[in-house]
Amino acid sequence: MSSEGRRAFGARVAELRRQRDLTQSELAAGIGRTASWVSQVERGIQPVNRLDVLRLLADGLGVPLHVLQPEAPGTGGPGAGVAEDAAPNDLDQARLVISGHSALDVIIEPREDFRTDLLPGLRDEVERVWGLTHGDRFAELSKALGSLVPRLERAVRTASVEHQPEIHGLLARTYQALAAAFVRQDEADAAWLAADRAIRAAELACDRLGVFVGVFRLVHAFVRLQRLDQAEHAAATALNTLARHAEAESTVVEELSVVGSLHLALALVHARAGERSAAREQVDKARTVAARIGVERNDFNLEFGPTNVEVHAVSTAVYLGDAGEALDIAKDLDVSELSVERQARLSMDLGRAHVQRRQFGDALAQLLKAEEIAPALVRSHIAARGAVRELMLMAGRSASPELRGLAERSDAMG
Repeated sequence: MSSEGRRAFGARVAELRRQRDLTQSELAAGIGRTASWVSQVERGIQPVNRLDVLRLLADGLGVPLHVLQPEAPGTGGPGAGVAEDAAPNDLDQARLVISGHSALDVIIEPREDFRTDLLPGLRDEVERVWGLTHGDRFAELSKALGSLVPRLERAVRTASVEHQPEIHGLLARTYQALAAAFVRQDEADAAWLAADRAIRAAELACDRLGVFVGVFRLVHAFVRLQRLDQAEHAAATALNTLARHAEAESTVVEELSVVGSLHLALALVHARAGERSAAREQVDKARTVAARIGVERNDFNLEFGPTNVEVHAVSTAVYLGDAGEALDIAKDLDVSELSVERQARLSMDLGRAHVQRRQFGDALAQLLKAEEIAPALVRSHIAARGAVRELMLMAGRSASPELRGLAERSDAMG
C-alpha cells in the first residue's frame, strides 16, 4: 500500500469510526488493539495489509469488509489476492508474541531436548534484535521477535540445568529490547508487560544487574503511562538499593552504567512532574557517575556515558521549560557516535526548545532532521507532535509545504 493509499485508508477508518460515535480508545478496546495503533492507522503511518486484521477492523466499525477496503481479497477489487500474505508492520507481530504463553506445548509435555549447538545462533539473534531496536527499525524487529521469543521460551524449558541461566539471560535481554521498542512506539501497556518479563528472566538467570536494567525499562513504561508515582517508586527503590554498592572504588563499570541510567530515569520522572531541583539533582548525580566511567559505553544496551548524560540533560531542561539552558548544553555536543535513536531524540528536543523560544525556522529544521534520522520517533512521540502543532499555530496560513507535510505525517494538523 502506497503512502497515499495508507492516508486514504486511514481517513476512511476515521470517518467510519466517527459515524459510529466511537473514540479511538473505544474502537481499540473492541478489536483488541491499542488507541495508539488506531491513531497510527488513521494517520496513514500503520498499514493494515493482513486480511484477518482488515476483517477485525471492519467488524469493530460495524461495516462489511468491502466498505472498509474495496481492494481487499474476496471483494473483487484490483488488489485481490495480494494482501493475505503481507507481513504485519511495526510491532504488531511482537504484541501477538507476548499475548499469552509461547511454550504451552512444553508445559503440557515436558522434555529436555535442547541442542547446545543452537546457542551461538541465539546469541547472534539477540544482538541483532538490539541493533534493530537502537536503529528504530521496528518492522524488522517485530518480524525477528516473532520467531526468537518462542524459540528462547522453549529453549529455556528444554535445556539442561547448566545452560538454563545463559538462556534466561538471553531471554531477559530480548524482553528488555521489546520494552524499549514499545516505549518508543507509545505502546506503554505492552512495554510494562515486556519489562516485567525481563525482570523475572534476569532473576532466573542469576543476573542481579539485569534485574535493575529491567526496572529501568519498567520506569520508562510507567512514564509513558503517566503513572509518575509508580515510576518514581520503581526508580528510587532500585537506586536506594544499588547506589550504596556503587560508591566503592572497586565498583565494576557495568554497575556504574546501571546506576547512572537509573539516575537519568529518575531525572525524567521529576522533570515530567515539574520538580526542577529534584530533576537537576539527578542529572548531576548521573554526570558524576559518567565522569567516573569517562567514555561512552553500551552496557546492557543502556548507552550510558558523558555524552549521553548531556543528551538527557537537554531533554530534562526542555521538559522543565528551560529552552535556553537546553540549547546551551547542546551547543558543543558531538553525537555522531551515538545510536540513531539518541541522535534523533536530541534533534527532537532541540526542535522543542526552539519552539519554546519562538524560533520558527530553527525549530522546523531540527524536527525535520529528527524525522529524517528516525521517522517513528517524531510520528509517535506526544511531545514531538505537540511541538509540530505549535509550529502550525505560529505559522497559520503562511505555513510552508515542509511544515504542512510534517504536520500531516505526525497527525498534528488540528
